[in-house]
Amino acid sequence: MQPPSLYALAGSLNSLFIVVSLYGLWSQLQKIWQRKRDAGIGAGKTTDILSINQFTVSFLAYCAFFVYGYSITPFNHYIVWPRLIASLIALAILYEIHRDRRSLTSRNALLACALLLGAGMAGLAFGPTFSDEKRVISQGLLVAVTVLLAQGYAHQIRLIWRSGKTGAVSLKMSQFILAMDASTIFFACVMGLETGWPLLLLACVSATTKLIIMWLFRWEKSSPAAQMKRQAPA
Repeated sequence: MQPPSLYALAGSLNSLFIVVSLYGLWSQLQKIWQRKRDAGIGAGKTTDILSINQFTVSFLAYCAFFVYGYSITPFNHYIVWPRLIASLIALAILYEIHRDRRSLTSRNALLACALLLGAGMAGLAFGPTFSDEKRVISQGLLVAVTVLLAQGYAHQIRLIWRSGKTGAVSLKMSQFILAMDASTIFFACVMGLETGWPLLLLACVSATTKLIIMWLFRWEKSSPAAQMKRQAPA
């Protein structure tokens, strides 16, 4: 059992970096809004290169953390409230993607995520006490979301690699979420592997994908291969 002071320090540090990551998510939303105001970007191009797959599983990750935080004992305020805010911002990004593309896929993703968040908030409001079995279920949910997150970010990485451009993808979002992932790894270690292993697993996977995307921003500007991909006919 870790000293409470170390737990409080790790939890506070993680909360601080989650707030920082919220700014990263917010910067992605702002970039979409900025591109909407740009007269040179036509309809359907505001969210260019953004992966519905990736943002859907990002939402699922935040929402799963949110549910996990109130499923464990004691109730983990460090996890719950920042992830609820992150879920709302990710949902807003999915809404903007749907407004831009008006596709069946974007509509289904938006509706499914909105329903899941509603169910998660209902669980918080009406079912605050969880049994050990339900805690195991929430841990299993995080593992499933980790797999989906890896697949979703792999899709985003593939879109950038194939097109040779980052489009509407926000570099700040990846940078700030990477900082959050690092603090989450520390927090999970302080919690102990018995309780914190799902957080550790998800944060390590997330951090790896952010590092790759950050490298792709550099690759986009410096690689002749990226330039050739951008100039290739659609």
